[in-house]
Amino acid sequence: MTATSSSRINRQILHIAVPAIISNITVPLLSLIDISIVGHLGSASYIGAIAIGGMLFNMIYWLFSFLRMGTSGLTAQAYGMGNTNESMRILTRSLTISLLMAAVLILLQYPIRLLAFELIDASEEVQRYAMTYFHICIWGAPAVLGLYSFSGWFIGMQNSKSPMYIALIQNLVNIGGSLCFVYVLDMKVEGVAWGTLIAQYAGLLMAILIWKFHYKQLHSQISFQGILEKSSMKRFFQVNRDIFLRTLCLVSVTVFFTSTGAAYGDVTLAVNTLLMQLFTLFSYIMDGFAYAGEALTGKYIGAQDRQNLHQTIRQLFNWGIGLALAFTLLYGIGGEGFLQLLTNEENVIKASQTYFLWALAIPLSGFSAFLLDGICIGATITSVMLRGMAAATTGFFAVYFITHDTLGNHSLWMAFITYLLLRGIIQGIWIRKYLP
Repeated sequence: MTATSSSRINRQILHIAVPAIISNITVPLLSLIDISIVGHLGSASYIGAIAIGGMLFNMIYWLFSFLRMGTSGLTAQAYGMGNTNESMRILTRSLTISLLMAAVLILLQYPIRLLAFELIDASEEVQRYAMTYFHICIWGAPAVLGLYSFSGWFIGMQNSKSPMYIALIQNLVNIGGSLCFVYVLDMKVEGVAWGTLIAQYAGLLMAILIWKFHYKQLHSQISFQGILEKSSMKRFFQVNRDIFLRTLCLVSVTVFFTSTGAAYGDVTLAVNTLLMQLFTLFSYIMDGFAYAGEALTGKYIGAQDRQNLHQTIRQLFNWGIGLALAFTLLYGIGGEGFLQLLTNEENVIKASQTYFLWALAIPLSGFSAFLLDGICIGATITSVMLRGMAAATTGFFAVYFITHDTLGNHSLWMAFITYLLLRGIIQGIWIRKYLP
């Protein structure tokens, strides 16, 4: 690969990755803003209600993230083929399914609430406020799931700037709306919920406006004819089925890690929570490069450009290795200082030193899993991603249950690092059989 070719590929990667990273970083701001607003209202019950409500919606919407990822890979391939008719059919198909699923969530909101709050151990007052938050914010499901479809489509069209602008606007509307409802109209938890709901629809409206004005040349190609065509629907649901099942595995590991850490005591739970922030920070960066993998892999497979496809994959891994080494060094030098920014509890900081080496292993053990997820999505070989995740999840639970009697919380971290490694290794082996 020539220097000119390498430079061109790197520019394409960064063109998608950097706005995606900015978008990722803004995601936790929505819940952080809500918590900070109710945190000054004089009752811990408000904070607990927003925390529980936010967690519940995160879990629900996480399971529907396949709408974004599946749409991204299919759209990128259509873009690479220059098939704008198909790219519009994919958007129309994805939006139709998103709105149908949102309608189901709204219709089933009471059974969902009953099931969720049976599993949540909180005071009666916190549950009452959380239910209020839930029944207002559930009406945002069409906006959230619709935005998944638009975001996936924009990325597939090699445009990650639009999701970034949408995320920024959502945060601004959420801040303004929540402050107005809470401090001007004195609406407490209801005010925060309404601020969040309005911000979600503001994001959807902006996505529609971007599509309307930036892609006006495609408007004439909107057609519902063919969106329910059997082979296309089969492919759409096969891709999204694999991603959905993969997400279930991911959720099971995340929930088990948190709940099992809690069983080791409050200090250990706090330590695990803080150290996992190092993983979260790294994941925001690597997800940006995974998005680049989705968009560019799909584009070059659609264009049947094998040379640029393999050059892109090599450059993605060059970025991944470089970032993993940089984060390992950064955490090694400043990790403890970062933890001190998050808490001033000396016993928690001291206890974290016992497990800090596991956190240092996260970047090098995990970077390839992120990149290969993106490549698999772009290539729509999601069965490879599912196999890797299923094997890694099995490895996670096997390592923990074999070692937890003797290693305690160390076994949890050993299982998590094994899980990250297995995802990358198994996907790396299988993907060679499917890529052109």
